[in-house]
Parts: sequence; structure tokens; C-alpha cells
Amino acid sequence: MFKKPLGNLKTSAPLRNSDRRKLKQYIIRAFSLDPDVGEELVPDGLLSVKFKTHTDEPGVAYLGPDGDPLWFTLGIGSEDMIPTVYTLWKKPDLLPFLSTPSAVIPVLVGGADLMIPGVVQHPPSLQAGQLVSITEHIHNSTRIGPPLAVGHMAVDSDILSEAAAKGKAVFVLHAWNDHLFDMGHKGNPPDPWEMSHSVANDQQAIEDKDDTESNSKEPVVDALGSQLEQTQLDDPAPTIELTKEDVSSILHDALLQAMKTTLSSSQTSPLPMPASNFYSTYILPSRPAQSPSHPSVSTPIDIKHSSHKSLAYFFKSAEKHGLLKLKEIKSELMVFSVATSHANVAAHRPYLSLKDVALRNEKRGQREEEERTRVKELEVTELWKPHLQSLKFFADAGFDTSARYTYTEIKTVVDKYVTDRQLVNAHDQSYINVGADELLQTTICKSDNPANMEFFKREQLIERLSDKMQSWYKICAEDRDPVLKKGQIKPISVVIKVRQGRKATTLITGFEPFFLEAVALAEELKTRCASSTSVSPAPGKSSGMEVLVQGKQIKEVTEFLASRGVPKRWVHTEGGGKK
Repeated sequence: MFKKPLGNLKTSAPLRNSDRRKLKQYIIRAFSLDPDVGEELVPDGLLSVKFKTHTDEPGVAYLGPDGDPLWFTLGIGSEDMIPTVYTLWKKPDLLPFLSTPSAVIPVLVGGADLMIPGVVQHPPSLQAGQLVSITEHIHNSTRIGPPLAVGHMAVDSDILSEAAAKGKAVFVLHAWNDHLFDMGHKGNPPDPWEMSHSVANDQQAIEDKDDTESNSKEPVVDALGSQLEQTQLDDPAPTIELTKEDVSSILHDALLQAMKTTLSSSQTSPLPMPASNFYSTYILPSRPAQSPSHPSVSTPIDIKHSSHKSLAYFFKSAEKHGLLKLKEIKSELMVFSVATSHANVAAHRPYLSLKDVALRNEKRGQREEEERTRVKELEVTELWKPHLQSLKFFADAGFDTSARYTYTEIKTVVDKYVTDRQLVNAHDQSYINVGADELLQTTICKSDNPANMEFFKREQLIERLSDKMQSWYKICAEDRDPVLKKGQIKPISVVIKVRQGRKATTLITGFEPFFLEAVALAEELKTRCASSTSVSPAPGKSSGMEVLVQGKQIKEVTEFLASRGVPKRWVHTEGGGKK
């Protein structure tokens, strides 16, 4: 967040005593502090200074009397007070913390987020979006390194201990030695501090669980490698080709995955079954799912591209290793049993498979469908009212000039008018003889040259007539009074823009007519996307607001809008691939 110099940095101004007291009381309540501690963390002589980050996100920093930044907020009107490392050094247990190997610290200081493989210790019951600090891990000790970064949890803490878990653990907002830190005296971190007994027990319980139950944490070198690799998520992933031996190894792992996760937990044995069925039912779905952070594999993972000459050779190799037993019945190879207690199966570490991804997507689809059925969609109706040139046309046609008409009703008016006056073209009924009716011609044609327009297609005539009318719209929502307003309603705009190199942001505008409020929308998306958000006036002549979400979040934003009843046709997306 602060890996580049702050922009639009204003002159610091003293905070009024009344504002400092309010701020102190807010922080005491938010962080459950004793008044004495609150006085130390929000001292007399506090200064405030406005700034903008390198991504144009506005914020306010609160500086101590000595110039050290103690607290900061991000986003317009945000009241979420975030402590700096200077504040955390005064009270290291102000926030729940995650520890990481010392080798990972320079990566965080360089502006990267903390990845799941880089987490060594973490407390239980952390929620996505919760504010946490990051410290250096000290092995086999109740002492913990000083806080060196602060950020929001990207996932719940339960995910951190899952086998082969990947992805981001913490979205880092501020770190030691970044440009916000450089506003202060730039001192070195203090000595490690002693954890309280209860905190140490919680941390040790989590560490023991990781070591003994799942054995899912990688060695420090592997954790650093994963950390470095996953900081490059925005870089385009190269395509690689696998050797036949690589494909054979992956298929062998897929067999072990199926035996450990599916066949060992099956209540009733599906065996015996033909080897070809076993291959398609268990092995192929157990192949590893490709991660977006890894290079994409162009080589198909199947028997044809492996070192095995055929499916029979593959299964006979597995039988030779004692993993299963085969029999040939009437020239068909059958799998009769599998050795789920085999040492190789026990040693296999489960990973995210294609089957897991398919089940996850199926559950997500079910949840989305449940949300759609639970939330009634908004009824959005476009209306048009006779205005200026079209007033006389509606009056002569015998229709109410003060009413508002839907597109279908305008079509009914036109059909009645052309039928009553026999203006339908005799050779092609899709055309209307506009030149034969002076009122119709002057209503829909441009005033500078109406005589040249002799014929119009019926749909074109209706569109021209609606253009000469005044636009209105009506939105009906469950448990709300209908809203009827003058003007043309436009879809909500959800656009991805890349700023300052490869930094992507998602911008949402035009949501106000759909019963959505900017600050509330930003808060909801902050939690849902596990990313920072901000609110600012929309660019151009629009009187609305713009909500900014860090990262490419089109899918999360559109799903959220659908959950609030916004119909899909009233959401326009751009920059996320398919519009």
C-alpha cells in the first residue's frame, strides 16, 4: 500500500482537543483498551495529515508529537482506524498476530502480501477481513518478534491449516520501512517480546495441529519459494510442456489421491470394475487442478501422453507396486481391489484436484441459485411520456398525453395510428408510408428536411417516436415504495482499470437508482472481496459516487449485485474478459 511515495501530501494540522478525545474513546472501544493505554496510544499533541497512495486512494494519517505516524485510515469518510508499526511496538498484543519466517520479512517489506505457505503460527477463530499484525517467527520459544506489518485477513484461519492450501493469507496494508513508516523517526524494531500464557498456548496448539494432524506446512525454504512465486499473480503465466515421465508421475499421484480421499472413505466398495471405468471415474477427476499463479500446462494429462504404452501397462505397473489387484475376465482387464493402507497412500499429501474444483463450483452455483430465488429481483421499467413534437401525435391518435408509456404500449399506439389511416405499405407490411401523413412525418423526422423521408420500417418508426418523448423509469422492490423518476436509467458500470503499471482496480458507478448507497456498498465489498475499498465522486458531470475496489473483482461485484436483486441486464462489465 505504501511501497511508493505518498501523493498529495498536505501540511499536518493539530487535532482539536475535542476531536482527539473522540478519537481516543473510539480506539478504546474498538480495541478494548484501558483508558491509560488509550492515552498512550492517542497522546496529546496529535496531528493529522491527508494523503493519497500511489493507487490514488485517499487517506488520513495521525502523527504523534514527535512526528511518528501512529494511526491511519484509508478511503473517503472511513472510520476504520489502523495502527502503524510504531503503535504496535508500544503495544505488540494490540492485534492478533501471525508469524512468518525471517526470510519472508523482506518480501513483505517490498510490498507483497503474506501467502498461506508463509504462515507459521496463527491464532484460532480469525475471520476474513479482520485486522492482524505480522511478526517474525522465533522457533521453539514463547518469545515473538516485534510486529513488522499490519493488514486484513484474506481468508478465515481454518483455511490456513488445510492441506496444500495456497493463496493469500493477509492483504498487507503497511509494513516496516515503507513510505508511511519513513514519515517517522525510522528506528530499528525493538527486541522480541514475551507472549502471555494464554496467547502462547493458542499459538502452540495451532502449530502442533499443523505439525501432527495435517503436516501441511512446507519447510521454510519452500514457504519462501511459494511466497515469492505467488507475489507475481499479476504477471502473465508462461505455458510449459511436460515430459512423458512428468505425465506418468502426475497420473500415479492421481491414483494415490483417489485411493486416499475417495476409495478409502467409501462405505460400499465399487469394485470390481473395468479398468477403463476405474480410470475415468477415479483417476482422471483426481488429477491436480492448475493454479492461476503457476505456469499453465499445455500437455494433456492422460495415458496417451505418458510413458506407459497403454492403460493396461499403467495398471500393471501399479499392481507391481502393490497398490491394487487386477484380473482379466473375458479379455477385459478388471480392478478387483485397492490397497488403501499401502505406505505410499498413507504418505501421500492430498492436493486440490479437478474433482474438488468441480464440487466447489457446483456448491457455489447452488448458493448463487439459492440467493437468486431468495432475493426477488428489482423490477426495472423504462417509460416514455409525450413531449414537445410527440404531444400532438398522441392527442390526434386519441391517447392520453399526460400518461407514461412502456415500449410495448408505444408500439400499440403506432399500430393503431397507421392502421386507422391506412399507412401500411401495400407491398411490404413491415414498412410504413410516412410521407403520406404530414403529422407523422413532422413528428418523427428532423425539422430541417422532413420531406425526404417517405418510408420507415415499423420498428424504426417506434424508436424514432420514443426518441421524441421524455424518458422516465420506474423501479419496484419488495417491501419498498415504487420509485418513479424522470430521466434515462443506465446500467451499473463495473469496470477494471489498470493504474500505475500492473495495479488493477475495479470501479463501480451508477448504482444509486438501484437502492444502493456508496459507503454501505464499499463496506460490503471490502468484506466480500477481502480487499481495500474507497469512495469518491464519480468523474465527469455525474452527480453520483464511485466505489473503488482493489484488484480484479468483477465476478465478486456482479455476484453481490445479483444478491441485492439487480437484474443481470442492468449490470455492464468491462475489462474482465467477456462483457
